[in-house]
Amino acid sequence: MSAEAKRIETAAEKALFGHFAAVPDNDPMYDLRASAFEVFRDAGLPHRRVEEWKYTDLRNLLKDVPPPAAPGNLDAARVAFEEDDPLADLAGSRIVFVNGHFVPSLSDMSEIADQVDFASLGRFLADGGAIFDRFDTIDPAEAPIFALNSAFMADGAVINIKQDIEKPIHIAHLFVGETAGLQTMRNLVSVDAGVSATVFETYHGPDDLAYHTNTVSQIHVSDGAHVRWIKLVEEGSATAHLGLTIPRIDGNAVFDPFTYTAGPALTRNEMRLTFAAPHSRSGIRGVTLVRGSDHADFTLVVDHAVPDCDSREYFKSVIDDEARAIFQGKIIVRPDAQRTDGQMMSQALLLDEGGEFDNKPELEIFADDVICAHGATCGQIDEDMLFFLRSRGIGEAEAEQLLVQAFVAEAVEEIGDEAIEQVLEARTRKWLGMAPEVE
Repeated sequence: MSAEAKRIETAAEKALFGHFAAVPDNDPMYDLRASAFEVFRDAGLPHRRVEEWKYTDLRNLLKDVPPPAAPGNLDAARVAFEEDDPLADLAGSRIVFVNGHFVPSLSDMSEIADQVDFASLGRFLADGGAIFDRFDTIDPAEAPIFALNSAFMADGAVINIKQDIEKPIHIAHLFVGETAGLQTMRNLVSVDAGVSATVFETYHGPDDLAYHTNTVSQIHVSDGAHVRWIKLVEEGSATAHLGLTIPRIDGNAVFDPFTYTAGPALTRNEMRLTFAAPHSRSGIRGVTLVRGSDHADFTLVVDHAVPDCDSREYFKSVIDDEARAIFQGKIIVRPDAQRTDGQMMSQALLLDEGGEFDNKPELEIFADDVICAHGATCGQIDEDMLFFLRSRGIGEAEAEQLLVQAFVAEAVEEIGDEAIEQVLEARTRKWLGMAPEVE
């Protein structure tokens, strides 16, 4: 006779169970929430024996989870936004969430009101969430971030981009206050056929406050559309950020996402991209900057489900002190996806012997007429380059900063938009402790 071993619940899991027990059963979304949370309850937090999470053991890394965040102080949010808005001179419109709740008084979509339809997700949640039927979804059992997001989502941006827009739409997420909380957002974005647009997500919050962020963006790029999707994560030094992006790309379309991470103690950015129709392409790129004991994981799955699509994956990591960066990239080529071209590269720069970089590239190819490859490098600053700069009278610390900046810039410059590149290069200088460039 054998008894089934009972999983020992962690403090973080117990906290999540308690938080969900406080969700009222008359919530219009309760059935969907309960179904997703039951999947999570059965599986628990992912751990190192789950292959996709072998480098990011949430059972061990998450010591606790704060309760869902209350709306933040708007005056404090306004000050924080005005003091450090990376898109102050670039964005043509903005949608602002504070502690996971939409704030109309800080938002402004008037400039593009004719080109873009926008509504807060909170409105659709109150109506029962039929809006979700318009977007592809994934099995909560395969994605713990998605399951928890479905259980606790409080707000987000519902956007339909109908015409070309010249300036980026800025979706800003701010956390303010002195009490840690869990902010859970879901963005639903559709881009009509032939439309060109840029969406820029930012995440900011205070240092030394152990708040949590859980965010999911479901994106539908229609035939012939061209979309840039930039995500900038610069949250507090005690923050846990769990993010999932789910793009679906139709025919003859271009989707170019870029993820820039610098700040949180724990980050897991995950992207599951599907080519749903032929003759489309995607340049998936990113930069991760970690120091201290930071832990940052970028996990990518690119599903070539149809023929004649191209993907390029290019990621850079800079690792200082005893921090850890992870890149997991998988390209799947389905049996009918002939003439697929998929190329993946990740590069890491170690600034200290205590740092760690884990790289796990995967190719699953079930078609025979394809071009697919992957590569990875990991090393320290080139001593010859350092000597060259120092021989020109540049101090050692500044020379190292310049070399790190150049390393990161190789990925940033792939964006192909000078204004956005300047924004991200300025964030790199800030992380390195360099003075802003004088214009």
